[in-house]
Amino acid sequence: MTENTIRVERHFPHPPAAVWAALTTPELLARWWAPGDIAPVAGHRFTLDMGPWGQQQCEVLSAEAGTAIGFLFSEGGLDTTITWTLKVVEGGTVLHLEHAGFKLDTPMGKQGFDGMGAGWPGVVSRIDAVLAEAS
Repeated sequence: MTENTIRVERHFPHPPAAVWAALTTPELLARWWAPGDIAPVAGHRFTLDMGPWGQQQCEVLSAEAGTAIGFLFSEGGLDTTITWTLKVVEGGTVLHLEHAGFKLDTPMGKQGFDGMGAGWPGVVSRIDAVLAEAS
């Protein structure tokens, strides 16, 4: 983590198409993170059901099929951006997560940054089980 950005990197022994599907297919996303009607199309608005943290309004800001997707997360709340970028490497795919834009001078921004900074590595690691089941 640096400044107001959380960064997580994880290697998956799976092809990029499988990792991309885990990020952008609603049924798969729900199994490792949160239910929501995500679609990898710029301008697509969707809601993530974050359970005790409520319904989070999101909008896809950019999407490069199979390579990267960025979206506004918690519009009207945290107003942060999440970007997932995939890189092909020998033996699989490296996923880069960048969760940026936390307003650290506000209680909500600081709490979100601290909580998600601690939580994202574990959340991203849950993709492993989803990909293993699909293999």
